[in-house]
Amino acid sequence: MSKIQESGDRVVANVERVIVGKHAEVQLALVGLLCRGHLLIEDVPGTGKTVLAKAIARSLGCTFRRIQFTPDLLPSDVTGLSIYNQKTQEFEFRPGPIMSQVVLADEINRATPKTQSALLECMEERQATIDGVTHPMPDPFLVIATQNPIEYEGTFALPEAQLDRFMLRLRLGYPAPIEEIVILDEQKRTHPIDTIEEVCSLAELRELQAAVREIYVDATVSEYIVRLVNATRVHPDVHLGASPRGSIALYRSGQARAALLGRDYVIPDDVKALAEPALAHRLIIKTSSTIREISAASVVRELLETVPVEAPPSRASGGSRVELEEARVRGPR
Repeated sequence: MSKIQESGDRVVANVERVIVGKHAEVQLALVGLLCRGHLLIEDVPGTGKTVLAKAIARSLGCTFRRIQFTPDLLPSDVTGLSIYNQKTQEFEFRPGPIMSQVVLADEINRATPKTQSALLECMEERQATIDGVTHPMPDPFLVIATQNPIEYEGTFALPEAQLDRFMLRLRLGYPAPIEEIVILDEQKRTHPIDTIEEVCSLAELRELQAAVREIYVDATVSEYIVRLVNATRVHPDVHLGASPRGSIALYRSGQARAALLGRDYVIPDDVKALAEPALAHRLIIKTSSTIREISAASVVRELLETVPVEAPPSRASGGSRVELEEARVRGPR
């Protein structure tokens, strides 16, 4: 596990040469990358969303493409299209910018739902079907999408299916005054992003992603994740709770966080630290609760305080274990 921690610290330190004072957020972005997940950065303009994506791509030696989402953007502008070649008299596929290892979907909510839906297959199945032909995405494949939470004029809200495909949502926020002074001094002559170099090869990244899957997760931690996710589905202020994809996101991200902290096992504190980034964007709050200024993040924080880490004695006595084994024997229905 020391190798994962050392490599992670090296990447985080390299990115922090550009993103000042956001250690937790940079580490969270690396967690998503190690889990082969996608990131949604929701923040006001100018806080470093685009720079974060570029710094990650350059630190890992990944190919990077930026897609500026606008209302007139077409699905073929994202995935690519087949063009007829008069010389060969055959159709040739011209890949779109989505065929890259790190893709920045800038202002994703400014594109129409038709264009947004072009990302659904790419993000979940890591492939794109154009004209009946399936084209695989490169490995690794990470989508970092940004959106402005303030300005909604001319935007299209992301559908639930789209939001659910993002493993983590994070916010960078404004820097502290002393950190902003450092930013001004560093950008006096050139931008620090121009000096970012590769510190982790693609082969090493793939090894890290495979190693993260081997991090041990005890059954009690898995049960805690399920109880926490189930609690979002029955909360009185929630219209639609987190899906099983949310449980998997919390499970996988817990493994990555434990590895980055030098552990080969996941503890409940990993789950608590990642619950809000992994679950809040998947919840739909009732309109009546929204009027009372209840947010998805506040619901998740409330559940972290009320849902016990240990199962109640009546459930921990063995009955739930028997049910679990029976479910495994039956298999998926």
